[in-house]
Amino acid sequence: MTKKRVIIYGIVFAVLALLVYLQFRTWRNFGWHTFWSQTDQVREHKLDIVFAIALIYFTYFLRALRWKIFLRPVRPNASFLRLSPPTIIGFSGLALLGRPGELIRPYLIARAEGLSLSSQMATWAVERIFDIGAFTLLLILAVFSPGTALHDVPKYAGVRIFGFLFLALATGVSLAAVLVAKHGESVSLWVERRFSHLAANLGHRISQRLREFHRGLDTIHDLRAFLEISGVSIAMWCCIALSYLEVIRAYGSHLNGMTISRILPLMGSSMVGSLIQLPGVGGGSQLATISTLQRVYDVPRELAASCGILLWLVTFMSVIPVGLLLAHRQRLSLRELSQESQQAETDDQQQ
Repeated sequence: MTKKRVIIYGIVFAVLALLVYLQFRTWRNFGWHTFWSQTDQVREHKLDIVFAIALIYFTYFLRALRWKIFLRPVRPNASFLRLSPPTIIGFSGLALLGRPGELIRPYLIARAEGLSLSSQMATWAVERIFDIGAFTLLLILAVFSPGTALHDVPKYAGVRIFGFLFLALATGVSLAAVLVAKHGESVSLWVERRFSHLAANLGHRISQRLREFHRGLDTIHDLRAFLEISGVSIAMWCCIALSYLEVIRAYGSHLNGMTISRILPLMGSSMVGSLIQLPGVGGGSQLATISTLQRVYDVPRELAASCGILLWLVTFMSVIPVGLLLAHRQRLSLRELSQESQQAETDDQQQ
């Protein structure tokens, strides 16, 4: 493990430790017996959990299908079935290794399709934009459409602010993408000059990323591709929302008030919390989900804790068994793949 990564993990651990301590102070009278009884009753609704996991696995096939559309200009014969194992293995690496495992998916796809890692990293960056845009569209519809169940939430004013923040993020990212698409080389040269004096090669590294991103935008080669990618992205986030709903249904009557519209802000809080994660442990995602359930939806803290942890296990960690099985069948080591992908990225930057 590099010194830089040790420092990053140390900072993340300190932040999580502070958050856990604050939660502990809030929950000094936490009822562990109630927590275990709430968790135990999920056994009576196993099919809901199985269906929730099946929906999450379906989203990995949708991600592979979306990547196939991205590859159409350079690999028109790419198969989403061939892209599915790298997708599942990649998300398993992300779950187990944290951010260092994030390069595994584009690295495996680049290797399987005979492409450069930088080209697939560019595709990965464009994919993130569609993720943000698709989720934000669903969130805005839930928050601002008249008659949704969110309007009855006591903290609706705070939920509206949350919706505006996501809308601002999606708008900013989209405008930046349009700017890079139209003036990619000019923007890259300006960034390289502007930041070159701050640190060695900083301006060059940023400008190189912008050029890769500009090339990644070329994967959206026509209106048909844009509509297909958008449709798949929206379908994928709808499946994730349904998976959340199935997990919540497993708790029976205790969470009857939760609907799809109420789940979307919960998903958004989990996404924000996932920015502070420890490999294989998580932390930020669970704490954000638990806090939202308790403070926004007035769910009892023991039930919120149980539901938040189960949501994390189903939506983020359930990919690990199949991912490890696929990696074993292909004689792959996630840790070695992480190191190889980082080395390949370094080599690309030096070229």
